[in-house]
Amino acid sequence: MIQKLIFLFLLTALSLYAYNDYDMDGVDDKQDKCPNTLLSELVNSDGCPIKNLQSYHNFDIIYGFDFYQTSYTSLENSDTLSQSLQLDYYYKNFSIQLSSSYYNTSTTSFNDSGVNDSFAGMYYKIETNSNLNIRLGVGAIIPTYDSQLNNNNTDYVGSINLSYLYNNINIFGTYSHTIVNDSDIVADGVLYQNSNAYSIGAGFYPASKFYISGSYSRSDSIYLGVDTIETASVYGLYSIDKHWFSTLNYAYGVSDSASDNFASLRIGYYF
Repeated sequence: MIQKLIFLFLLTALSLYAYNDYDMDGVDDKQDKCPNTLLSELVNSDGCPIKNLQSYHNFDIIYGFDFYQTSYTSLENSDTLSQSLQLDYYYKNFSIQLSSSYYNTSTTSFNDSGVNDSFAGMYYKIETNSNLNIRLGVGAIIPTYDSQLNNNNTDYVGSINLSYLYNNINIFGTYSHTIVNDSDIVADGVLYQNSNAYSIGAGFYPASKFYISGSYSRSDSIYLGVDTIETASVYGLYSIDKHWFSTLNYAYGVSDSASDNFASLRIGYYF
């Protein structure tokens, strides 16, 4: 705020004398010994930072498109397009996430559309003295999807993620457990179960703004008697600038119970 007030005052004075301040810190470029300071930094009379005023509170908003293609032996072939919206809040090592999506599914005999289940979660990152980071999470799957299978209760998820960075190589693994609170439909043979999910993978930074990874995931179905869901995926993250970023993800269904193909494209803004 102090820098902005100084900058506005200097603008009014330009008609009186020549003045140049490339980094807008209130110090003339001729006297500025640190010519590229950030707007969030408080500077001394030489233009060099003495304190960073950047807030610990940060947010991002992510908008995405998803595509699913399935050809289960027991169901018709189907294509699903969805649009997703995700909001994240960060405070130091703590974060909150909210997300939901709208889908449209088509087969040879019917079309269906609506809101998928939504998600609300909280995470805490534990930073160790080594290059190992641990992230703990809890969340709720909110039944905003209008299902005919009686699975309209809130489910709960707990997760742990381990990430180890060596030079520019990242090795990671995740475990999550979902408590499914839906009621069985015994007459139709629809029986629910709690599910466990595991994933392991590795990634690297081929450039400072680009990250790519590959992973394998294995998850129980929430339906009793359905085969374990297995997928292999590749993921890429590109930082456009300090605010904008984009991600691209592709997953292939290794097991018959998984979607044959899944692809997603997301664009996000961090502030």
